[in-house]
Amino acid sequence: MSALRWTRKPLVGFDVESTDLDVENGRIVTGSVVRWGGGLPTEARTWRSDLGGAEISAGATAIHGISTEQARAEGAPAAAVIAAIAAALSEYAAHAYPIVVMNAPFDLTMLERECARYGVRSVWDATPVVLDPMVLDRHLDRYRKGKRTLVDLCHHYRVKLEGGAHNSEVDAKAACGVTWKIGQRFQWVGREDVGELHEMQARWARELHEDRRAWQLERFGEADESPWDWPFIPAPTGVKA
Repeated sequence: MSALRWTRKPLVGFDVESTDLDVENGRIVTGSVVRWGGGLPTEARTWRSDLGGAEISAGATAIHGISTEQARAEGAPAAAVIAAIAAALSEYAAHAYPIVVMNAPFDLTMLERECARYGVRSVWDATPVVLDPMVLDRHLDRYRKGKRTLVDLCHHYRVKLEGGAHNSEVDAKAACGVTWKIGQRFQWVGREDVGELHEMQARWARELHEDRRAWQLERFGEADESPWDWPFIPAPTGVKA
């Protein structure tokens, strides 16, 4: 009997809203872990952090609607929030559930830095398999015109955004929906072993990143030289979070 396709098993969505876009120094404001699909009821958990003394930039508040004052008043201690998120993801990874993350290098790197900051055991100790709908879509439908944000992908793959974007639980569910639709549309992807698919995405993501750098060099004469990798960016050598 052939193994059950990953599109027929539960997926685990992960998404964060943050203080800013700096993965090295930014903090997680809210984080959601959602078990989705596979014939099981959706199970969603969301945590809000008190930021551990950090502040939310005005630009980030404009996106997700949470102010520094609100986070500090309503959030749980940052270290406890990070520990809970990491434990939830590690538990699901131990059950071989794929972790779905839209633009994985942002959310997963920020979580990794937060784990290091608070001395929390890394999710990578559980060797998770990651599915990134951004990488899958850009590789499999490379020449489609238009933007590739989560909202755009939801429109393209006909996935409902329940309650609007830039809410970590809503976005985590939507990323799972988009990933499942990709697995349905591109049948060979849906049949692929998720471990092999993880390694494929790593190659595809690096190719896409290099293509973007080449485009930047051609158009602007310079390219972003910031450290980068997929599914998360290794910590800079000798730099503590």
